[in-house]
Amino acid sequence: MIFLFAYLVPLLLIIFSGEFFIQFLKKLNFGQQVREYGPDSHLKKSGIPTMGGLLLIGIFLLTSLFLVELSFEVIIILLVTFILALTGFLDDFLKIKFSRSLGLRAWQKLALQFLAALLTAVASFKLNSDLILLPFWGTISINIGLKFLLAILVVLGASNAVNLTDGLDGLAAGVTATVCLALAVIFYLINLEDFSLLMLIMAGSCTAFLWYNANPAAVFMGDVGSLALGGFLATAAVLSNTEFYLLLIGGIYVIETISVIIQVAYFKYSGGKRVFKMTPLHHHFELSGLAENKIVNRFVIITIILALLAISSFL
Repeated sequence: MIFLFAYLVPLLLIIFSGEFFIQFLKKLNFGQQVREYGPDSHLKKSGIPTMGGLLLIGIFLLTSLFLVELSFEVIIILLVTFILALTGFLDDFLKIKFSRSLGLRAWQKLALQFLAALLTAVASFKLNSDLILLPFWGTISINIGLKFLLAILVVLGASNAVNLTDGLDGLAAGVTATVCLALAVIFYLINLEDFSLLMLIMAGSCTAFLWYNANPAAVFMGDVGSLALGGFLATAAVLSNTEFYLLLIGGIYVIETISVIIQVAYFKYSGGKRVFKMTPLHHHFELSGLAENKIVNRFVIITIILALLAISSFL
C-alpha cells in the first residue's frame, strides 16, 4: 500500500494545486525567456510561466520527508536534489529579473553543480562502495577512487543532460517519469525499498506535472526542475551502484547530450558546418517537420523500450 501512496500522494497534490500555483507564477510575472537562436515556433512560448519545478520538486521533497525513512543515503539524495533545485532557481530567477535567456554565469552554475556532485561522491566513499551493477553482466568491483570520479561525472552529466532534454512541452517530465518507474522496479528487485519509494514519489510528481506541461504547455519546469531531476536520478544511481542502469534507461538523455557535443565539435573543426539542423536532437526533428507531440511520444516510447530491456536483465 505504501508504494501506491508514494505514487498517488504527490500526483494528486500537484494536480489539485497546479492551477493555483500557475496563477501565482503569473502574478509574479515569472514568464519564460525564449532564446533568440531557438526554433521560431518557440517564440510563441515567450511569457508562459516558468519555474514550475518549484512545485514539482517542492511536493517531491515534502512527500519524501513523510513517507520515506530518512537513512543516510536518502538524506544525501534529498540534499543533492535540493542543492540543484536551488541552483536552478537562481538561474531561472536571474533570467526573469534581467529579461534574458541566460541566468547564472557558466562557472557559477558549474560550481554549484560540482558541490552537489562532490557531496554524492563523498557519500559514496563514506559507504565504502566499490561495486557497480552492469545490465546483463552482474556485479563488478572497481577501484574506489575511480568510483569517486565516476560519481562526480554521473551527477554533473545527468543534471546537465536532463536540462538539455527539457526543450519541448512534456519531454523532460514524460521521459523522467518513465525512467523513475523503471528504476522503482529495479530498486525493489534489489531490495532497496526506500530508493524505490523515492522513485515512485518522483514518478508521481512528474506524471502530475505533465497535466499542465503537456503540449500546449501551461507552465514550464525551468532549470529549478530539470537540474534537480538529473541530480536526483544520478545520486540515487550512484548510491545504489546502478549508474549503468541509469545510462541505459536514460538513453534519451545520453543521445540528447551527445548530439550537442557532436554539433559543437564538428562546427568548431569544420569551419562552421553542422551535422544537425539544431541541437539538442529534439530541435533537429522539430526543424525537420515533426510535431512536438510526435517527438515527445516517440522519445517516451524509446524510454519505455529501454526500461523494459533494463528490467529484463533481472529475469
